[in-house]
Amino acid sequence: MLITSLEFRHSMTVRVYYEDTDAGGIVFYANYLKFMERGRTEWLRSLGVNQSEVAREFQRVFIVTGLDIRYKKSAKLDDLLEINSAVTRLGRASLHFAQTITRDGELLTESNIQIGCVDTVNMRVAAIPESVRIKFAVITQE
Repeated sequence: MLITSLEFRHSMTVRVYYEDTDAGGIVFYANYLKFMERGRTEWLRSLGVNQSEVAREFQRVFIVTGLDIRYKKSAKLDDLLEINSAVTRLGRASLHFAQTITRDGELLTESNIQIGCVDTVNMRVAAIPESVRIKFAVITQE
């Protein structure tokens, strides 16, 4: 299912701290993935989905199954970054996100990230719990 709903978009800001950078004050490349993870997590929270509760109640977790990322420009120490997340596809056991990181409207990083839902017992693909899908369905009007 392809998604176009504006409600499936989320934005948040993060400050670049010393711990996020290399010796030159430039954000270490892997930390962009951490910022994007925070963006996806906060998107879920905005829908009332707490990942710890999903894991405890349904034995389901979300994991990254695929990633395509492009680094355009560097973020630096003390920058204030905007993490933008948009769901582009919702499957039975997956979510696809388009995510960008910008600084003052300037594109720094863009990515397409595939997230899979897995059972914590055997770490195999599993359906997104129905109570979570219902929260998605209200937004997508499935």
